[in-house]
Order: sequence, then structure tokens, then C-alpha cells
Amino acid sequence: MFRLVKLELLIVTVVAVAAVSLMSGNAATNQSRLGVGELAGLEEISRWDIDIRPDGLGLPQGHGDAKLGEAIYAERCASCHGDFGEGRGNYPVLVGGNPKELKTGERPEKTVGSFWPYAPILFDYIRRAMPFGEAQSLTADETYALTAFLLSMNDIIAEETVLNAQSLAAITMPNADGFYFDPEPDVVNTSCMNDCTAGPVKIASFARILDVTPDGLPPIEQAQADDKDN
Repeated sequence: MFRLVKLELLIVTVVAVAAVSLMSGNAATNQSRLGVGELAGLEEISRWDIDIRPDGLGLPQGHGDAKLGEAIYAERCASCHGDFGEGRGNYPVLVGGNPKELKTGERPEKTVGSFWPYAPILFDYIRRAMPFGEAQSLTADETYALTAFLLSMNDIIAEETVLNAQSLAAITMPNADGFYFDPEPDVVNTSCMNDCTAGPVKIASFARILDVTPDGLPPIEQAQADDKDN
């Protein structure tokens, strides 16, 4: 029995060493073959690994409240989203709307308060993508504060509520039950990789023509550009 256990351990060790060697060999071969880049280390990977799950897993240390968030919003967000989250131009509305109108209204207002199903993903989006043109420039405390301000403006939390990883994950959004898993496929066409159309593909329209996306520079950068021209 003892000899069998030793033999099994030896086999597992050999397989593990072979797998590591194979992975290292492939990486080295790919590097030498392509001649560009270098293997990413754990520290480099951690700087990209910033996603946050709907249940709050991944939220960083830090805290913030609506009072601080209001000042940050006025300085860095209002130029696009309006002083009260009403949106400007094609930049989205953040405050208002009614979850009930998502099913009954012809053009319901989809905002943080009426549409977003989970509070932690608001933090995730702000940290990864905002402010427009200056993504990932906010600290964790600033992001918690902005999240608190927007949730407060939508009457989801009290103005004095301090958000952190625990309190943010505990929030239930008004439209939390408005999303469900749809087992149906997104399209009904059969899978196709070659000769999928009888003729050349034609583009029916563009987002810019439809006027659904912001055009040009962000407001702050546009103002800076105008100052240089003047």
C-alpha cells in the first residue's frame, strides 16, 4: 500500500512538472517566434483585474458619502451629465425614471435609479470608464463618493449614508427583479462562417447618423481646445 501511494505521488509530480515545463516552453517558443512583448507578471495582471461582480466581490477598500460625491460630480461629471443628472446632448441621463415604465412605457427613461439592477456595478463602471476621456483617474474613495451621490439623487440611499464594500453590496436596487435569464438565442439564423450572403454586405446606417452617440471631444477637452484657438 505504501509503495502504491509513493508511486501515485511520483506520477502526479512528474505530470505537474511536465505541464509546467510545457507551458513555459510554449511561452518561450511563442516569444522567440513572434519577437515582441514579454510575459505579463502578476502585478501587471492585477492592474487590469479590476472588474466587480454584481454581488460586490472585487470592491476595493475605501469609503465615501454623497456630500463629497456632489463636489466631485460638479467638477468632473456635470459638464456631460448635467448639474442634476439630467444629461446633456447625447450624454445619458443618470437620475429619474420609473422602473414600472420599463414594461409599460413606450420610451422609458433608463437611469441608474430606474434601470440598473445591481449597485456594485455602478461603482465598477465609474471606476473603469469615467470621467469620459479620463477613465481610471478616480481613487476608490472618490468612486465610492460618486456612487453614493448618484444613489442618493435617485432616492435609493439617504444622503448621509457612507458607502464601502460592505454597505454598497447590501443595497437592493429598484429594478433588481427586472432582469432574467433568457435561454433563447440572440439570433435565429444558422451559424455561418463562409459565403453567408448572396452579395456584398451593405451597412444600413451609422451610429453617428442616427445621433445616438456623443460626437467630438468631451466638453472639458473641447473647452480647452477652444481656449487654445482663442
